[in-house]
Order: sequence, then C-alpha cells, then structure tokens
Amino acid sequence: SLASTAITCFTTGLDLRRGTEDVLCPANCPLWQFYVFGDGVYASLSSVCGAAIHSGVITNAGGAVRVKTLPGQENYPAVNANGIQSQVLSRWASSFSVTAGTKNTALEAVGRSVSTARPSTGKRPKKTLDKKAGNKDCKADIAFLIDGSYNIGQRRFNLQKNFVGKVTVMLGIGTEGPHVGVVQASEHPKIEFYLKNFTAAKEVLFAIKELGFRGGNSNTGKALKYTAQKFFSLENGARKGIPKIIVVFLDGWPSDDLEEAGIVAREFGVNVFIVSVAKPTTEELGMVQDIGFVDKAVCRNNGFFSYQMPTWFGTTKYVKPLVQKLCSHEQMLCSKTCYNSVNIGFLIDGSSSIGESNFRLVLEFVSNVAKAFEISDIGSKVAAVQFTYDQRPEFGFTDYATKEKVLSAIRNISYMSGGTATGDAISYITRNVFGPVKDGPNKNFLIVLTDGQSYDDVRGPAAAAQKAGITVFSVGIAWAPLDDLKDMASEPRESHTFFTREFTGLEQMVPDIIRAICKDFLDSKQ
Repeated sequence: SLASTAITCFTTGLDLRRGTEDVLCPANCPLWQFYVFGDGVYASLSSVCGAAIHSGVITNAGGAVRVKTLPGQENYPAVNANGIQSQVLSRWASSFSVTAGTKNTALEAVGRSVSTARPSTGKRPKKTLDKKAGNKDCKADIAFLIDGSYNIGQRRFNLQKNFVGKVTVMLGIGTEGPHVGVVQASEHPKIEFYLKNFTAAKEVLFAIKELGFRGGNSNTGKALKYTAQKFFSLENGARKGIPKIIVVFLDGWPSDDLEEAGIVAREFGVNVFIVSVAKPTTEELGMVQDIGFVDKAVCRNNGFFSYQMPTWFGTTKYVKPLVQKLCSHEQMLCSKTCYNSVNIGFLIDGSSSIGESNFRLVLEFVSNVAKAFEISDIGSKVAAVQFTYDQRPEFGFTDYATKEKVLSAIRNISYMSGGTATGDAISYITRNVFGPVKDGPNKNFLIVLTDGQSYDDVRGPAAAAQKAGITVFSVGIAWAPLDDLKDMASEPRESHTFFTREFTGLEQMVPDIIRAICKDFLDSKQ
C-alpha cells in the first residue's frame, strides 16, 4: 500500500496531487479555524482533516484518512456536523470524498511521526509530561470573575472558591492546556492573579484558597469591563489565537449596569459566560436595576453562555457541564478570528485587455475569497472598487451586512473596460474606502487584481496604504509585471505577491490567499 503522507490542519484538497491519497491528520486541530464546503462530497477548497472530522471519519484526535479526488459540482450544501459548520459553495472545479484510512498505513506514518517527536522513554515519564501539558483538547484563556460583594458574604464566598477550584481541576490546566486567572468583583475590581502566573492546577488551587474576601457593592459591570480591557494582554500571559473567556459568578444580582461591559467585551473578542446563583426572587426583582442583565452581558443570548445554580451547596454536579461548555471551541462565537475580524477591499482591474469572460473569472475569484469569511455588521466586511483610468466604487464596507448580499453585489459588477492607472486606484481606495473604517476593530487588507503594466507609479500609493495600516496583497494575471506586483505587496513580499499566467489559474489561489490573510491576522493580533 502507499505510505501515508502526514498533513497539517490546513492542507486542502487542492494541495493533494494524486487521485487517491492516504494521509494522516494531526491531533487537536482548532475546529473553529477549519473551512469546509459541502457534506459527504467536499469542494477541493476544503480542509481535508476538517472534512474528515465533519463526516465522522476521524475525531479531533486525528488519524488515517483516504482522500479520493472527484469531479467538481454545483451547490455544495452547508451542514453542521461533529462541531464543524460547513459552508455553502455554488460551484467549484473539483471535489473530494473521505473514508477511513487503512490501519497498516496509519502505523507506518505514526511510527515515523512519533519517533521524530521525541524518543520513547518507557511508560512513566510520558505520564508526567502529559500532566504538565494539561488537557490539550481544551485550549482556552479563562478569567474567573468571582463575586466578592456583601451580597454573597464570607461563608458563601468560601463555597464559591471551592466551586472555582473544582472547575479548575477538571479543566486540566497545563502548559498546553487551559490557563486561568481570577479577578474579584466588589466595589472596585482586583486582579488576584493572571494567566501567566500558574500553569499547574495545584498552584492555582493554592492561590484560590488564599483569596481574601473584599466586600462592598457588587459592581460586576465595572469589573467585567475592566477585565475585558486589561486582563488579556500578551504581557499578562494571553496566547495568540486561543479563545478568551470570562466566567462571571453572580450571587443574586449586580449593583451596576452590565450592558456597556458586555458590548466592550464583545468588541475585545472576549466570550462572556454568566453563572448566576440564587437568582433574584419575585419580591427582590424590584431592586434589580435591569432584569435582563444576563442577556445583555453574555457573548450571545442563545442560552449557551448562561448557567444557573440554585445555591452554592451541593454544586459538584454542576462542575462537569460548565467545563464542557468552556472547552467547546466551536461555540465561542465572540472570539476574534481571521474569519470574523477583517476588512477586505478588492481593487479590480477593469482594463480593456481583460475582456468580458475573463472579467467574470476575476469576479468568481473575488466571490470565493469573500465566501470564506463571516460577513456581518459585527464581523468581517468586504468592499470593491473597479478601476481603469478612473475609479468606480462598486460597494463600501458598510453597504452590505450579510454574506448573501455581498456575493450578489459582486455578481452584479459590470465590466468597465479602459486603461490601467493602478497607483491612482490604490490612493483612491485607501482614502475613500479604508479611510472611514481605519479606527475600527477589524484588521485591513487590500487585494489588488491586475493583468498588466500600470501607467502610473504604484510604489508611492502602496507605501502610503501600508503606512495607513493596510496589508496589501498583489495578484497578477497574464502580462502583469512582477516588479509592479512586488512593489505593491506588503513585506515579506514573497508571501504577499501572487501570479498566474492564465485567468483560470485564479481559482487555485483562493485557499492560499485566505491562508495568508489568516496568517497575517494572527501575527498582528495582540
């Protein structure tokens, strides 16, 4: 049989060359970063390991998969399965299916990869290594925002500490697992310890035991806002690309307003959970500032982010369900990922050398890139400008708030035909399209598509765009000169410059561009 090829979480069907290929998926791929199109039969743009998990061939523990190349098709459906939401794609040139790989190939490949990972040292040491690493399946940076107000009192405060301790142990804290910190909410918030302070459950338990009760009003809103803004910095131990979570414990109700804090937390990409204990009784409701306080503070008001316990007594049975929620990556809808936190502006060459049918292929490329992102009023945004000697804004970042509307706007772009002034066009889109969003939360990307020599200087305008915080990708087709493409592209130029001789080659570039955007996003992200 063929030897298996070890692949990465991001390998797509397009990366595989043979008609049937045996591959080995790694363990612990972050589910929320997969993009998969279809169900059963997947567009070749899809992640192979993502498709294998989606179809149930393997779990997130990885394993052997046989990939079979199939012809392209129309209408790949979107289906949610095994923690992965696949996406719709109207048409793609090739597909693949996945089945379980054979055991012997799996063994060969496993033998290979394990021996390179580290020499085997018998049974015992391995165990301690794993314990130190923690639960790798649960990647999360968590702040427990505990209630230290007079509402809760010293005795229940101690029961709360016990509960947080049990949650901590079950999470499986470790160098490669979840990291936790604690903030106490009372009159004024106090960060008790940060994510970076401890990487072993024993140390955390000790630190929790030592926490002193502060007392005061339960200014949970103030504490939540403070935690969202201050707690998750890189210097305090937050890790790139890992979901940020705040678990708010509330005994009774807050003395202040949570709505603004909830908005701030969402802007900072933090997933807020509220654990409410001893909810206000009917008689007490009159004293609550805002009865809907839970719904306003949580990440999404979908039931997943709120959790109730009747009292602080006998809480052991509530530990595991809470831990399962905190470890469900794919449910962390407020995390900032490259898919939901970018603005992508397309600068589309409409010069007469392209012609109507090739222009359609360019628009299909634009659609396929846009399709991979979660476009919404609070998510990613897309804009397009067509240029010849003049510029024609097709639509701006705030014109369409759904993916469907953006895709239909792209389809409806009509071909201008004319000359090529790429430099002017870059200046135009920098000023008029990116200008209005430059202070927003999203990271800005410009993709310049051109098939020829520009009549004006591109270097100056591209440098100005980069200075304004825009990452520039240049995509050249046919006669586009490599020097121009490199002059426009952001550093490192090699990974921001793309070229294809034929317009039909654009399709193959889609996953590479998406991956490059995601890489830049992660590299830049606090």
